[in-house]
Amino acid sequence: MHEQQTAEKRRVGEKAAELVEDGMIVGLGTGSTAYWFIKKLAERVAGGLRITGVATSVRTAELAESLGIRVVDVNEVGEVDLTVDGADEIDDHFNAIKGGGGALLREKIVASISRRMVVIVDSTKRVERLGRFPLPVEMVPFGYKHTLRKLEQAGCAPRLREKDGAPFVTDGGHYIVDLHLGRIDDPERLAGSIGNMPGVVEHGLFIGLVTDVLIAEDGEVRMMKRA
Repeated sequence: MHEQQTAEKRRVGEKAAELVEDGMIVGLGTGSTAYWFIKKLAERVAGGLRITGVATSVRTAELAESLGIRVVDVNEVGEVDLTVDGADEIDDHFNAIKGGGGALLREKIVASISRRMVVIVDSTKRVERLGRFPLPVEMVPFGYKHTLRKLEQAGCAPRLREKDGAPFVTDGGHYIVDLHLGRIDDPERLAGSIGNMPGVVEHGLFIGLVTDVLIAEDGEVRMMKRA
């Protein structure tokens, strides 16, 4: 299954690179599927394609620049023509969970200024209902234990993400807590209740931002567009 998943990620990532046109400002996603998109895009740049990249994480910026893609700060652009990024889960209503890689805040900022947001996924990421994948929530370190307690009281089953025995720290200097919900019956309602909690910076529910889904399944890559 792992080899099949890797092959699907590569197939869909490389296919997404074909969507980029000359002169575009392109949002560069973060994660294992976006990696293949960036690699293939770099080949097109080496062949003469002229684009400007906006990275959603430090590691994406480093990867893109190492491959010859010009990357600028998000504050230097007015909008992004096309963003291509992965997702941890996506449902048939184009609601997604993102943030498994810890870049959800920057990913959402870039998505919010994009004319088109294409999510690229392998077949395991498509679900009928969100929630099996733990929902990442980014929070400020100040008072984080109190924020955790409020999430516990709300029945969200939070777990502080750690790395090497210490809290995982995002590019923005924040912590991430993963909510083990099992299922999310009302994504919009949950997004509102979590987003209003003091200490919460952003959550990984992407609602109304995804315009297209490029998915690899059954040996082919299909494009689905939001109605």
